Amino acid sequence: MGRRKKNGFFEELTTLPWPVGVAAGLIAFLLIRYALPALLGGSGNTYLQAFSTASNTFAPLAWLVLIACSLASLMSFIRARQDRQLLDTRTGLDSLAALGWKEFERLVGEAFRREGHVVEATGLGGADGGIDLILYRDGRRTLVQCKQWRRRSIPVSVVREMYGLLAHHQADEVRIVASGKFTRDAAQFAEDKPIALIDGTQLLTMIRAVQSSSNSQTAKPTNHQYRDAVTDSPDIPEPNCPRCNAGMTSRRNSKTGQPFWGCSSFPRCKGTRPAG
Repeated sequence: MGRRKKNGFFEELTTLPWPVGVAAGLIAFLLIRYALPALLGGSGNTYLQAFSTASNTFAPLAWLVLIACSLASLMSFIRARQDRQLLDTRTGLDSLAALGWKEFERLVGEAFRREGHVVEATGLGGADGGIDLILYRDGRRTLVQCKQWRRRSIPVSVVREMYGLLAHHQADEVRIVASGKFTRDAAQFAEDKPIALIDGTQLLTMIRAVQSSSNSQTAKPTNHQYRDAVTDSPDIPEPNCPRCNAGMTSRRNSKTGQPFWGCSSFPRCKGTRPAG
């Protein structure tokens, strides 16, 4: 297993939620633009005092850092949006198999993120193996390896390797996520150990669950839910439906916002009448 890839500060910002980059930029700007000159000015050193009082000495650097952090934040926002779209467009096992190993890793990370985990992309893995993600939740740390192997099952050697990394990193659990299947030996080795093997079918079930959860949180009210809406004149007596003669309920058009009367037996009857 190789060492963790060393990323620069601004590259690390692109892997964090975009508000972190904005906050880091603002804090750095204030420190460089105002706090640092004040610190040097009170140092008692004549040269440093003169340097700190020079007109706009630190202003260019402060603005440069702010712009760099803002760009990192923008890249983080775009990447997060791409990851959400990547997950939301998965519809079956074929759509999982069509991904490259890097996209597959991002997909798995987004799925765990939507489940409520804090996800860290380690840079320790890759196409050949290693730790791809670390999950944090409820004080537990879980190592994740993503296996995008299209044509063969995951052998027991992969599971043994990750079990060794579990002890080495003193983590709580290991999860190996594959687009395909695991061999019988791999499944037997994982039994009674803190190792979860997630094959393509289980991953697809997990993805559909988080897709449904996201859709339920952002879904707009359906037409029949508008029957509880009120018009600006609630005291107007309810008319009868021109189709079935049932009572009608005041509603609003979801596009125009205009009030109208709709049949109380909707969706069985779709009779309407203009309000007023």
